[in-house]
Amino acid sequence: SMEDLNAATLEDVHEWFETYYGAANAVVAVAGDVEPEDVKRRVEEYFGDIPSGPPLVKPEVNVARRTQESRHVIQDRVPQARVYKAWNVAAYGSPDVEYLDLASDVLTDGKSSRLYKRLVYDEQIATDVSSFNYSRELGGLFIVWATVQPGGDLAAVEEALEEEMVRFLQEGPTEAEVDRARSSQRGSFLRGIERVGGFGGKSDVLAASQVYLGSPDAHEESQARILTATTEDVHSTAKQWLSEGAFTLEVHPFPEYTTTESVVDRSEGIPEVTEFPEGELPDRQETTLDNGMKVIVAERHAVPVASMTLLLNAGYAADQFGTLGTADLALSMLDEGTETRNALEISDTLDRLGATLWASSDLDTSQVSMTLLTENLGESLDLFSDVVLNPAFPAQELERLRKQQIAAIQREKTRPVTMALRVLPELLYGEDHAYSMPLTGSGTEESVAGIGVEDLAEFHSTWFRPNNAVLIAVGDVTMEDLLPRIERRFAGWETGEIPEKNLGEVSHREESVVYLIDRPDSEQSIILAGHVAPPRSDPDDLAIDAVHSILGGSFTARINMNLREDKHWSYGARTRLMDTAAQRPFYVYAPVQSDKTKESMAEIQKELKGIRPEGGEPPTAEELEKIKDKKILTLPGRWETNRAVLTDIVEMERFELPADYWETFAGEVRALTLVNVSEQAEAVVKPDRLVWVVVGDRSEIEEGIRELDLGEIRYLDADGNPVEAGGAS
Repeated sequence: SMEDLNAATLEDVHEWFETYYGAANAVVAVAGDVEPEDVKRRVEEYFGDIPSGPPLVKPEVNVARRTQESRHVIQDRVPQARVYKAWNVAAYGSPDVEYLDLASDVLTDGKSSRLYKRLVYDEQIATDVSSFNYSRELGGLFIVWATVQPGGDLAAVEEALEEEMVRFLQEGPTEAEVDRARSSQRGSFLRGIERVGGFGGKSDVLAASQVYLGSPDAHEESQARILTATTEDVHSTAKQWLSEGAFTLEVHPFPEYTTTESVVDRSEGIPEVTEFPEGELPDRQETTLDNGMKVIVAERHAVPVASMTLLLNAGYAADQFGTLGTADLALSMLDEGTETRNALEISDTLDRLGATLWASSDLDTSQVSMTLLTENLGESLDLFSDVVLNPAFPAQELERLRKQQIAAIQREKTRPVTMALRVLPELLYGEDHAYSMPLTGSGTEESVAGIGVEDLAEFHSTWFRPNNAVLIAVGDVTMEDLLPRIERRFAGWETGEIPEKNLGEVSHREESVVYLIDRPDSEQSIILAGHVAPPRSDPDDLAIDAVHSILGGSFTARINMNLREDKHWSYGARTRLMDTAAQRPFYVYAPVQSDKTKESMAEIQKELKGIRPEGGEPPTAEELEKIKDKKILTLPGRWETNRAVLTDIVEMERFELPADYWETFAGEVRALTLVNVSEQAEAVVKPDRLVWVVVGDRSEIEEGIRELDLGEIRYLDADGNPVEAGGAS
């Protein structure tokens, strides 16, 4: 609570640190390209002299079993109602944890799961339903929640949820449900340990096993339980914990610990790293099918998984030829049914194969992506190609997803950030440009309401063509094995003429304009200030990106250090430089406390002017070196996963970057000079030609904004429509 935080003293913080940050209470897990003996020597050298810390009392597991139901009601500023249900369950390390995890998957993982199918898919009384088993050291929580359709009946959703839970506890899961959950859990675990670190990565798994279970390989028992779980295991465990404890305290003498003599001179600070590995993107093989579809394969055989993406030149900008929101809705509909599979069959097949599949659009492109277990490569490609080539766009699924997309638009129009992002593009590009639609890509309530099955089918037939597609696969696959499989499934795909989007160059405004969107009683103001910038493919992109990084592209950039660290007016302020095929949006984004809206805008203007050569605060050598180090020294860790490699190959294809782009990247970054960066600061940053969009309580902030005299003030509603100066939106 804020009361506790405000009451905390520096002595409280010191006491906490001295109590818990001792060597005897720490585990170090190191994973990666290292030698155990070398790691052990370094740990002994740098950690061996750290005091053990005071004795710590570690409470025994004591799950607080509950026998009575209770209820609490709160209100918040949200567009939809939601119901949560939670049970106190087994603690981390209990064999019941894995069975509860499987029960959670049966209930809500996938479209054919018990709760999702009834609440979201069949009855459509909820927009989402989720559950998870949250295991902690002293006890766990099993949580289920469902979000009610806008204007829906919360009591009806809760009643349906209760009925399905009772049916599950009475009948138990089917063998097919448990089998699907096992495959899903296995796929998730394997994809996690592909990474060296991060949640679910190798070091995380090893450290958690040691800390909570007393052995770094204890996770093997957990995986074994998942793979051998029976329907009875899942059913009996769910009944035990989800239908209806002694506390024991033992005190033992604190063991004797000693420290080793240190030879490290800590007065000179932390040891300096002087040697850095080189990053290397895996080699790629390329070929083109007779129908024009390009195929790229990058082999990585560390784990038996692969990631695959079909990249198409389409995206939100393609809506210029149809109805706003079509690209977003069409890609959402791809896995809702094909000519031979319905949505539930697609979902079940993915779960059985341990695969994932999703489709999405950004401003320029549409992508269909899959992760798969290579042991199931053939069946996974069958499903992938079926979804890509034969979407049925069933009318009943369209109605369900249409409601969800309209609900998402309504949420966007109540959230200050998305309110601003919805109106900014048209202000930057004008009405006729392909980039003039809301940056969220969701469209408008009216446009989405008018999209029919024929519109989705036309989008697919227009943009889903082999001569407009690149298939990229990364992971435990080879071109020799993959290409014949791809040819069998895609060789009959017919080419077509691809429309040319209006990506013409637009001019900066002659002078700045401030657009104000009224959000009464808002405790914060959201400030966006931007203009167009050169495209991602610009020859000076690295220097342009350096300007962006110095100005607002990182935590320690100028704008964030000013508004957050120095002034304390914002939790975080940044600049955004979107990667796009044509001129890209470049804008400052700053959520600030309402009473500092005027002052924050003044500081943003000062920073934008200051970074230009004549502004008095051009980029410094220290700032540039920090950016170089960040870009170059992080390269070895950049391509840790298949998905990370895939993302950068997609970037190369999307922006037609040279084949050796990543091989020469470090050298190009090292070659950047202050002259390069300063020239781009002058060429790109236009502080006197800004489009300002401010979302906040107009009655509180308008007078201060007017005093800044940044430009003409105009008024918009949440849809970007003009509002009379004397009125409020």
